[in-house]
Order: sequence, then C-alpha cells, then structure tokens
Amino acid sequence: MTLPRLFAIAALALCPGLTAHASGKKGEPTAVSFHLQADDTDNPKLIFPQPTAGKNVFYRRAPDVNFKDIAAFNPFPSQDGDGFGMMVQLKPHAKHRVAALTNGSVNRWMLAMVNGRVVDAVIVDREINDGHLVIWKGIGAAEIDALDQKIPRIGEEKPRKKK
Repeated sequence: MTLPRLFAIAALALCPGLTAHASGKKGEPTAVSFHLQADDTDNPKLIFPQPTAGKNVFYRRAPDVNFKDIAAFNPFPSQDGDGFGMMVQLKPHAKHRVAALTNGSVNRWMLAMVNGRVVDAVIVDREINDGHLVIWKGIGAAEIDALDQKIPRIGEEKPRKKK
C-alpha cells in the first residue's frame, strides 16, 4: 500500500464524525411506524423479537407504514388514563398498500412504534381498507405537540404551528 493511501485511511479513521453524516438525511423528530408480524424463520437481519401478550413475537424490522404515509391524525385520551392514543389517516397510496398487506395478515399482530419506542400492538382481525390505523395507548403529550407541527389533524387543512 502506498504512503498517500495509508495517510488517507488514517485521516478517515481519525474523523468518525464525517462518516456519521454520510447519508445526509436527518431522522424525523417524531417518527410513527407500524410493523406487521413476521415469521420466526425469516432472515434474522430483517426481523426483531418483541414480547407481545406473553409471547415472543417477531416483527418486520422495516416498517410497513411509516411517518411519510400519514396524511392526518387525531389524538384522544387513552382508556388507561396514562397518555394518549391516536387515529392516523393514511395517504391514498398507503391506504391501498395497507389493505393488501392486512388482507394477507389476518389474525397476525401489528406493532405501533413512536420514536423507536413500542407503544401498542393489536391483532389484525380483518382487512384494513378504510385507510385508518389506531394506536390505543402509549403516546405522550410532547409527542402529540411535535406531530401537530408536522401533520394536520383529521378534518384540518394544515398542521398546527407552535404557539
């Protein structure tokens, strides 16, 4: 190996911050995602285990619905009195994709995550063809405020701005 190459490798090794920002994309400040149940025989790199209803259930690592698929939302107080739940309205392309995915996933789990934190899981009991998904619990007031700045509430035109 030549001296200039060694110098370049050493310089890159000493500057880990440069490679950390290589993708050029920032994460969403408030990320909401939904993950369908996977099979335990799927590629281990593509799934993750999560305790659900007393069992270890595997879910797809890549979200089936992510923040960019959400057109609007509506928060509500959770039934357990601790935090909020919310209904999300999907964009048209996501609505059709979720209908197809849930048609083949009846009686399987769907996991909801907010900011990488598991907040709720439900059993898909039928095809979801109305374009609405519900998170029943686990969302904080600060997360609702952050969502208000990014996406509108159901029935409103624009996101609510910070006051």
